[in-house]
Amino acid sequence: MLEHSYSYHIYNHANGNDNLFIEKKNYPFFLKQYEKHVAPIANTHAYCLMPNHFHLLITIKTREEIELLIRDCLRFRDLQVLRNLEGLDEEEINTFISKFISQQFSNFFNSYSKAFNKAYNRRGSLFLKNFRRKLITSRSQMLNTLIYIHLNPVKHGFTSDFSNWEFTSYHEYMKPQPSQITKPTEMINGIFSTDNFKNYIPVKVSKFFEEMNGNKKDHLIIYRQNSYYPSTSNYGIETDLDVHLNFK
Repeated sequence: MLEHSYSYHIYNHANGNDNLFIEKKNYPFFLKQYEKHVAPIANTHAYCLMPNHFHLLITIKTREEIELLIRDCLRFRDLQVLRNLEGLDEEEINTFISKFISQQFSNFFNSYSKAFNKAYNRRGSLFLKNFRRKLITSRSQMLNTLIYIHLNPVKHGFTSDFSNWEFTSYHEYMKPQPSQITKPTEMINGIFSTDNFKNYIPVKVSKFFEEMNGNKKDHLIIYRQNSYYPSTSNYGIETDLDVHLNFK
């Protein structure tokens, strides 16, 4: 169950051999539904959409932020539930909030699935039943996950250059103004700001993908010259960023 104030790597795959995206217009519609249902309860640091699966890097908003959202949602729909919320203890409130968070994701997947099935005259589940989630517990894990997500189209052979894949948050970071979806942390913003990213060069490394795939192939990864980031140096990833992030 997802909990408030925690960061997660979330990913899911199409059911069977189906694709989640058949036409180019499917991708912005997916993000539109995401913005409607998930963006209100989570800050999104990275995303990558590919034909048959997707990846997200998010931080669920604070308890106070989600409580305000719940009260706004319930104010005109269910006054009794709103009254009941006032009498809950700490554990019950946290459980209520977790269920609300899960329901927002469920609404997101259902809204996209229903529209997709109607458009392409199909039936049944579009996504695998349970989406996967990994708790982010450190700065290095956040950075590794960020890089993994943006390199995923290369990993799966959809492109040879991650920057050429259109449907990732990389392009959001290149824009002068922040998007409605992507909300970077101080660390991520420092890496993917337009000025800083010009200092990165693609180099061939293998260890990162060897550990992911168990093979010996060379792949492209992001590398910054003349800087050092000990916690990720094993992957050939170095940075001089020195910021403090709180993780649960």
